Amino acid sequence: MTEVFIPQADPGAGYRAQQPAIDAAVARALASGWYILGEEGAAFEREFAAWLGLPHAVGCANGTDALALILRGLGIGEGDCVATVSHTAVATVAAIEMAGAMPLLLDIDPERYTMDAEELTAVLADPPPGLPPIRAAIVVHLYGQAAELGPMLAACKRAKIPLIEDCAQAHGAGLDGRRLGTLGTAAAFSLYPTKNLGALGDGGILATADAALAERIGALRQYGWRERYISSLIGVNSRLDEVQAAILRARLPMLDAGNARRREIAARYDAALAGTGFAPPWRAPGAEHVFHQYVLRSPDRAAVQARLKALGIGTGIHYPVPVHLQSAYRGRVPLGPAGCAETARAAEEVFSLPMYPELTEAQVSRICAALGELG
Repeated sequence: MTEVFIPQADPGAGYRAQQPAIDAAVARALASGWYILGEEGAAFEREFAAWLGLPHAVGCANGTDALALILRGLGIGEGDCVATVSHTAVATVAAIEMAGAMPLLLDIDPERYTMDAEELTAVLADPPPGLPPIRAAIVVHLYGQAAELGPMLAACKRAKIPLIEDCAQAHGAGLDGRRLGTLGTAAAFSLYPTKNLGALGDGGILATADAALAERIGALRQYGWRERYISSLIGVNSRLDEVQAAILRARLPMLDAGNARRREIAARYDAALAGTGFAPPWRAPGAEHVFHQYVLRSPDRAAVQARLKALGIGTGIHYPVPVHLQSAYRGRVPLGPAGCAETARAAEEVFSLPMYPELTEAQVSRICAALGELG
């Protein structure tokens, strides 16, 4: 009998694993008769903030909006530049332009796949000519591991600009005993269904220790209202609906256990790769990886993916084309002095194995056996 194909991601499996709690939460939200900015959303904001370890969290429509709202809340927009990376979901760069600012795309550290701390330090000390002033940096904690935050925070402090953490792939990840999202000025989280903490639709949340910033963003997400129907700020419509908030409340208590399961699976993959010539994902000292993705690289990626597919193992590519090489941005968005060379190399080689807590022991064993056949 042909074995069932193992997909690289399976959000439906996450729903089925928690179906009773999720169904009860949805029924509760539906029965309440209040579907936008009600008690479910307020409770999720409180519970997420407490889990993260910050006093304030603000729900919104998606992770892209979470980043854009942080920038708008900080007064960053037209006439400003924001440093980030090209090796990321395009959402990071789209959010900067949504706020009216100009992205400056920097290269990555080839081991972490996150922003090159040395390049950020260099451009903040000596900004590229002809650009608007750099008013913020958005560091992306890609694949579930912390970027090299220490020197970045120091460089931003010297430049007197905020460092914003894009934690879309890093729910529960840590650095030196603290959760990611608590080290910068503010942090944005996507709650897309495939994330470590995912809704069953779109959703986002941002967090900060700054009470005034949280209050301002809370107004900005709903037309700038501090009083109903009266706009004190120029805002937008970006609200996390009550049904999704209820689902997220049901799933949040299982997040740490799910991350622990991801680490167990990653350890199994590590062992299976021994002697194959493939290097497991690098772990940064002092960092707690949550393996949103388990990423390998190969100069012969297509052939490796085809071999795994023939063995019934799905793979993905995160991300196949860097933002700066996509037609919407190529030649239009400035790059840092490194020219995103490491970014371009990574995009040609990276691929992701199946990674989600609901993988069964039998599935993990099949994947490990397939990895062993790669030689």
